[in-house]
Amino acid sequence: MVSPDAIRTVVGILGNIIALALFLSPVPTFIQICKKGSVEQFSPAPYLATLLNCMLWVLYGLPLVHPHSMLVITINGSGFVIELIYVLLFIFHSEGKMRLRVLAIMLLEFLLVAVVTVFVLTLAHTHERRSLIVGSLCVFVCILMYVAPLSVIKLVISTRSVEYMPFTLSLASFANGVCWTSYALIRFDLFITIPNSLGTLFGLGQLILYATFYKSTQRQIAERKSKGEMGLAEVVVAGDSKKIANGEIREI
Repeated sequence: MVSPDAIRTVVGILGNIIALALFLSPVPTFIQICKKGSVEQFSPAPYLATLLNCMLWVLYGLPLVHPHSMLVITINGSGFVIELIYVLLFIFHSEGKMRLRVLAIMLLEFLLVAVVTVFVLTLAHTHERRSLIVGSLCVFVCILMYVAPLSVIKLVISTRSVEYMPFTLSLASFANGVCWTSYALIRFDLFITIPNSLGTLFGLGQLILYATFYKSTQRQIAERKSKGEMGLAEVVVAGDSKKIANGEIREI
């Protein structure tokens, strides 16, 4: 008979794979941002929240805080590097107050994690106390990570468009929540169960929102392209008319 620990390890490995997909899901968004040289109406909230989330979970998984949590360290260490790249790209392609605000938040996050690390390792002397302190922070921040993509919900509803709410990020968030909730329930871990079960619900909500406004989004994009093509045609016609008026176009 397969032991619960073996099942938990397999689910944890699957969770690492899905979480990596979650971290990589914004790649198409950032390719678009880099091509256009602008962040447009995309929100930095999901990437800032995920960056802080990864840093705290790495701290939680350290042997000095919560032993036997190597799978937590590996995926969140990878996520930290990936999310840091996203935030730096967002800073590079944003302007003015937005750039300063994102930079300031990122630096505050680093400072917060440094303070928490020093506090926990010097003032809490047992694994239980350290796990309780860091785990409580992880629960709060992990919920923020799952809620962060909903920061565009007002824009989605008002414009009836999900153009600036990436589908891959929503889908990966839902799958990640399901997998890590299962992982936590096999050998019950309250600090992993709470945020990921809520993350499952938030991810499902995003997918429902996406399905609701998908058709209207495609219609708006098609209309915008159509207007752009019509505008180009008008410019060409106007240019040809001007040439005819000036006698530049002659019969061959």
